Amino acid sequence: MIKLGIFAKTFRRNSFADILDAIVENDMNCIQFNMSCIGLPAMPDVITSLDTEHISQVCEEKQIIISAVSGTFNMIHPEVEIRNNGLQNLAILIKACPKIRTNLVSLCTGTGDPDDQWKPHPYNNTQAAWKDLVHSLEQALQLAEQLDVNLGVEPELANVVNSVEKARTLLDEMQSKHLKIILDPVNLFERVTLNQQHGLLDKAFDLLGNDIVMAHAKDRDASGVFVAAGHGVLDFKYYLCCLINNGFESPVVLHGLEESEVATSHSFLKRILEEI
Repeated sequence: MIKLGIFAKTFRRNSFADILDAIVENDMNCIQFNMSCIGLPAMPDVITSLDTEHISQVCEEKQIIISAVSGTFNMIHPEVEIRNNGLQNLAILIKACPKIRTNLVSLCTGTGDPDDQWKPHPYNNTQAAWKDLVHSLEQALQLAEQLDVNLGVEPELANVVNSVEKARTLLDEMQSKHLKIILDPVNLFERVTLNQQHGLLDKAFDLLGNDIVMAHAKDRDASGVFVAAGHGVLDFKYYLCCLINNGFESPVVLHGLEESEVATSHSFLKRILEEI
């Protein structure tokens, strides 16, 4: 059965325990965790045993499951030193995963833009960019495979893997059972018709269905701007039906919304799940 979760950093509180209390109050028990929730950078240089013990202890007390941890950095950053620093910090996150009882790290496949990892760039569609990404993933997967941690890439218009076809090509090329897919439909389009939405979703599940380990839930309005789930044009009933028909039993995770929007978006998704 599909569970609803949320990006933990949606809630800004003075302590990690308070963040989890807010999530429980909103009737959810699984999160995508970010190290910023305990006062560290999202991609820390150091994660101590005290840090991981604290995370695990608070999650156990609040009965919260960490479904994934955010590990996004620009995997093809034009400055190799910055890229390598990102890989080093990713390794630190991967090593922490077993200690905080999760086995999934979310990734950003990167962009040629040096300042914003979510901004499109002409370089992204070149063979050189693809080689950069493959090289970074090869390094990251070595450790992930040793520790039985999955790395989740998300097809995203602004990045190297900007279509479901490229995501399939990447999985086939890397040939690693530890490389998985995180799906967010509105990262695959800006302005499309309802029929085009359905076609994109059908293609995504046809090509990637067996490799999807997490689903994200945000929305776009008619002008293409990201908004909270239920406030835009995405056909969530069709999306959730695709997940269910594909045998998906992992979390659907809310993000891209303000705390004030959480209750409405959560109720919206919960109602659809009850209907189908």
